[in-house]
Amino acid sequence: MNFKKYTSAALLCVVTFGGFAQVKKQGAHANKMDQFVSQLMSKMTLDEKIGQLNLVTSGQATTGAVVNNGVEAGIKAGNIGGIFGLYGVDKVRKVQELAVNNTRMHIPLIFGLDVIHGHRTIFPIPLGMSATWDMPLIERAAKIAASEATAEGLNWVFSPMVDISRDPRWGRISEGSGEDPWLGSQIAKAMIKGYQGTSMTNADAVMACVKHFALYGGAEAGREYNTVDMSLIKMYQDYLPPYKAALDAGAGSFMSSFNTINGVPATANQWLLTDLLRKQWGFKGFVVSDYTSVNELSDHGLGDLQTVSALALKAGLDMDMVGEGFLKTLKKSLSEGKVAKAEIDMACRRVLEAKYKLGLFDNPYKSISAEREAKNVLTNANRQAAKETAEHSFVLLKNKGQLLPLKRSGTIALIGALADNHSEMLGTWVIAGDPNKSVSVIDGVKRAAGPDVKVLYARGSNFTDDSLLNERAWFFGMKQQRDDRPAQDMIDEAVKTAKKADVVVAVVGESANMTGESSSRSDISIPETQQELLRALVKTGKPIVAVLFNGRPLTLTWENDHIDAMLDVWAPGTEAGNAIGDVLFGNYNPSGKITATFPRSVGQIPIYYAHKNTGRPFSGKGNAKFRSDYIDISNDPLFPFGYGLSYTTFGYSPVKLSKTNLKGNETLTATVTVTNTGKLSGEETVQLYVGDPVATISRSVKELKNFKKIMLQPGEQKDVTFNITTQDLKFFNNKLVYDWEPGQFNIEIGTNSADTHKASVQWVK
Repeated sequence: MNFKKYTSAALLCVVTFGGFAQVKKQGAHANKMDQFVSQLMSKMTLDEKIGQLNLVTSGQATTGAVVNNGVEAGIKAGNIGGIFGLYGVDKVRKVQELAVNNTRMHIPLIFGLDVIHGHRTIFPIPLGMSATWDMPLIERAAKIAASEATAEGLNWVFSPMVDISRDPRWGRISEGSGEDPWLGSQIAKAMIKGYQGTSMTNADAVMACVKHFALYGGAEAGREYNTVDMSLIKMYQDYLPPYKAALDAGAGSFMSSFNTINGVPATANQWLLTDLLRKQWGFKGFVVSDYTSVNELSDHGLGDLQTVSALALKAGLDMDMVGEGFLKTLKKSLSEGKVAKAEIDMACRRVLEAKYKLGLFDNPYKSISAEREAKNVLTNANRQAAKETAEHSFVLLKNKGQLLPLKRSGTIALIGALADNHSEMLGTWVIAGDPNKSVSVIDGVKRAAGPDVKVLYARGSNFTDDSLLNERAWFFGMKQQRDDRPAQDMIDEAVKTAKKADVVVAVVGESANMTGESSSRSDISIPETQQELLRALVKTGKPIVAVLFNGRPLTLTWENDHIDAMLDVWAPGTEAGNAIGDVLFGNYNPSGKITATFPRSVGQIPIYYAHKNTGRPFSGKGNAKFRSDYIDISNDPLFPFGYGLSYTTFGYSPVKLSKTNLKGNETLTATVTVTNTGKLSGEETVQLYVGDPVATISRSVKELKNFKKIMLQPGEQKDVTFNITTQDLKFFNNKLVYDWEPGQFNIEIGTNSADTHKASVQWVK
């Protein structure tokens, strides 16, 4: 259907609202938007207003167990405000036409989808992207995702997920940016900018939806959907900053989380959704529930569907995802005085304002273009960007004897169930990605190796032979891609293959289904059947490179002790194989740094660098009795936050300060000289941490406050300078006042959170 037909069908609305052209001309100025929405709402019935609060799924792409029925009839009746999970120009246009042409008010729908790390062109999982420490790369990935999503009719994405997590057992740590609030805030801002662009009215821009508000990553025991309980100081200091950063960057919408906060589930938490988000922070957008989280308030013990729907609306929730509690109960609650008309009106207003900000009243079909769908999706340029991002995300964990990069000669044994696989390259939370378009590891390695390298292959094992893990990790009828041969036969074949090679590349780790939502693991080691394969390969005496696929930090103590080189590639996306091949053979020197601490054992969890001191700290030396330690393991992690090696090496000078005594709003400059002491050019992420050893509350031992990425040629050295102000010294005290206190401060600069050079200053007010 063309736009002329739309305007004809909506003639009544054009006359009533003063003309869409006038709205477009005057733009999204706040008072014009208010006038437009007010006039529109004055013509709407109560049922139509409640309908705008109803987000349903068509069933094309779902992320939960519930699918709505009667979607077409619901649209025509004015009972639906948005569609979740529908994409593709033809599909979206037909559904939008139903809303625009066949409803009394002709209000367009909003179309949303979980576009988490790319739409058609899949980028590394977010935890992997965060390891790039490269905001322009991350912003570009979000921009490409928005361009592809809008080319298929979408205008709303349920991303970024900015939840801080310090428990790698939690499956959704893969979907976030790790453990640090400062770095997480920078990434949140970059993604909002990439998604929403300079204006959400642009055809290639989407409205971002920040999730999950709030504290979802703090689930007890790392178990999905579990209770969250933390102090207000921890909440404000460590977990809330990325949400606030996303809001400040202009995020158009927020999604409530499944968990409780101060004993009240987020979806019905007035303190969270109104007092904090709107009154304290000034958020002007709308809030949508997570998938059926309104209905699930009943399981939290808050009452029946009518009761919890009223609670959610009054708390500040504007749109109900899939559960239809608002649709089915709010009218009755209004008649019984359990909700107010003003509360329904406010929620409706916020949803309509979102559609206004997207330009949908001006042109409901602004992103629906068959030409863009044909030309803008999975382009060579997009694939190249995905490959570059993947390469920058890889973290070199170990490289004994400079085994990597590999030589372009001899024979390589490529072993593992992940080595010759396309679907696993994409990782978790991929809705529209096509595994048939992804590059496998074996194909990428052969391409990068060139004609003088012979590549042998053996599967070696399945992902897992654990019957419980096999049953629970794969869902919705999916099954593990298994080889039905006996496990020992596959290991024997792999050993035989390894013995013919000069070097073994074992591609091991987690399947995509072992990470992401509802994929918490109590044992975060490489699955046992793959560990048995690695043990057998080690016994051959061949040099071994482990290429690790994982959506979380893993416990790799045995692997670190016995494997020569380890390259963590997370789940790299569409261009996985090409990126892995290029890095293994040195076409790109890995520069990634981990953003979530790798423990030695699950017994150390939660583990994170910015811990607080205790009254009985253990120094790591001498007798440990009556000190804060484990008697059977070191306190230290296997790999600390910010860790990552390179094919070259870097040396750091002591920290040089501009002064050691400062007053008030003076600026401190801290400088280190970084030298490439190796034989290859490489990038280094220089990290700045600040510690506050004496304060009115117990502070973290150190906190990340800045970083700079630099490129150095062999032998080259460069001064790296950071400007530090009192803004970098601020924290939330026990009255939740955000300020700094005079005294001593430790300035640390280094290659990771544990390997730094330190200097101290005195700073007075």
